[in-house]
Amino acid sequence: MNVVEFPLSLSRHAFGPRDVARAGHLWRLCQDAAIEGSSRLGWPPTRYAEIGGAFIVRWMGVVHHREVGFGVPVSGRTWVSTFQRGMMTHRQIRVAAGGEPLLSATQRWVYVAMPEMRPGRAPTELLESFAAGMPDGESDVVLPAPEVEEEGPEHAFSFDLWHGWMDPLAHANHPAYVDWADEALHRVLGEAGVDPQRLEAVAEEVIYRSGAIAPERVTLRSRRIGRREDVAIFRHSVEGSDGRELAEVITHRRVTGGDDVLTRS
Repeated sequence: MNVVEFPLSLSRHAFGPRDVARAGHLWRLCQDAAIEGSSRLGWPPTRYAEIGGAFIVRWMGVVHHREVGFGVPVSGRTWVSTFQRGMMTHRQIRVAAGGEPLLSATQRWVYVAMPEMRPGRAPTELLESFAAGMPDGESDVVLPAPEVEEEGPEHAFSFDLWHGWMDPLAHANHPAYVDWADEALHRVLGEAGVDPQRLEAVAEEVIYRSGAIAPERVTLRSRRIGRREDVAIFRHSVEGSDGRELAEVITHRRVTGGDDVLTRS
């Protein structure tokens, strides 16, 4: 098992008006950690390109332990916990800020052959580099269960993808889906007369099913599906212009200051 530790950095544009890092940018920080962890074991992005392979994310779950402000030193720790049939891998990421836990994340990746993105078995030398295992006291991230399950009203939000948003694999990068889900809730808060910037991330997970490709139109259909105390749990179905489901996003969110607008909207 290879556990890799290193410093990370949150750019100024990762922070909103409350001067705390946005959830989507923390997901980008986890992506940076995955790339750094792979690179330090001899597999930077250029080496994947040389062998005509890549990893694409199929699921990711994050639990936020607290918020972080600009300028706080951030560090990461990552390792591969499983590698199933040489194709499906689970990567664990733990991020600390100021020496205290900031977030815990589990990513599920699939190895694919490029450019067709055809799932296949990773090369032996890659599998040997990513010796899989789980340190004592660690486990996969599991999102908290709701205390109450329910079905709230649907809120729809649509937009057109920009070509400038496409990532190296020519589709919308996976953290963008968290940005979209939070924007949907920002609009719910704004319509209720509440400052959208008071939205606080508690946990989220995304199941990815199909790539979002510019310039197609994307629609989010958001509905509250549960709650616990002051935390509202939403399901966001992300649809492409042809009606296919691109992803399912589950967000656990509260409003700072004790407002219950999300648990009743």
